[in-house]
Amino acid sequence: MLHHPIKAVPARTTERLCEVAWFSDLCGEDTEFISIRDPARSTFSHCRDIALTAERLGFNNLLLPTSYMIGQEVVPFAAGVAPDLHQISLLTAIRCGEMHPPMLARALASLDHMLQGRLTINIINSDLPGYREDADYRYQRCAETIQILKQAWTSDRIEHDGPVYGKISLATDPVKPYQQNGGPLLYFGGTSDGARDVCARYCDVFLMWPETEEMLYENMQDVSERAAKYGRQVDFGLRIHVIVRETEAEALAWSRHIMSKFDPVRGAAMKNASQSSWSLGVRRQNELREEADANGFVEPLLWTDIGKARSGAGGALVGSADQIIEKINRYMDMGIRAFIFSGYPLIEEANWFARLVLPHLPTVSLSALQGRLPNK
Repeated sequence: MLHHPIKAVPARTTERLCEVAWFSDLCGEDTEFISIRDPARSTFSHCRDIALTAERLGFNNLLLPTSYMIGQEVVPFAAGVAPDLHQISLLTAIRCGEMHPPMLARALASLDHMLQGRLTINIINSDLPGYREDADYRYQRCAETIQILKQAWTSDRIEHDGPVYGKISLATDPVKPYQQNGGPLLYFGGTSDGARDVCARYCDVFLMWPETEEMLYENMQDVSERAAKYGRQVDFGLRIHVIVRETEAEALAWSRHIMSKFDPVRGAAMKNASQSSWSLGVRRQNELREEADANGFVEPLLWTDIGKARSGAGGALVGSADQIIEKINRYMDMGIRAFIFSGYPLIEEANWFARLVLPHLPTVSLSALQGRLPNK
């Protein structure tokens, strides 16, 4: 826990409110047992069921990941489920470099209209599938992509001249999104200086992976100071797994259950299949796990064994409803305003969370809070 009183990091949103999102794993990692894939859970039908469940249960947003793995590709999946969704937003992950930015802006604008303004974007800065790319080049490509998206959504023309995409001069009439006050919110996560600088300059929400409270607080201070140098403020989010039950003993029992068939060789292969498996952020997750106790806990409630078989967010909150609510309140007091939760399996754990925790949180859509769409 923090060894000093919590002082909220300056952010765009100061109220004690939070956007609570769930996760639809499009890439085959929705399972009951860590390191064992269940192909039936990566079909369009099953992933659609997760989205419908999250909306029915009252989550504000739903993260849709992107990865070159068996499963569903994010933009066509989002377009396919959009007609079935009426309240929840979709946090759609977009890897920079996969599509010519003006056409990406148009595709996302179309998706925003399908969702009637309930689109948010998770900007991904990883290597393109099959490549190992220079980091500085990736940061430049990411920055130029965001610059072009913002021009497309907010200006009369795209007038761009950069080292990656060269000169682009286009009218933006075919590219306007449903959200007119700046377009969809941009969420961004990264550990390196280059990644944090991109977020501080251009994005709306800095997403973090599970770390100790001290480490999260330091991350938030760093990004907040970087944003201030550009005359900006950002909000902060946490992408983390969760196991919640009526009692702590029941939650711990389920954590043992999902690890009961763990195979380290198979787990490592699953983890290494991801495009982000060699990133600095994943290395930090690995280092955190090395500091955990014999049961995988690195601080009270924060369990790290999930990271043995998955890239990306490698930790989970494990505890009773009261414990999890208290922990989320502490995060909110630090200044975290967006949470993206998930559990194994996704539909079953969404029901546990929605019953035991969600009714006790002051939830809001960040897009509505920042004037991008009506707050319903």
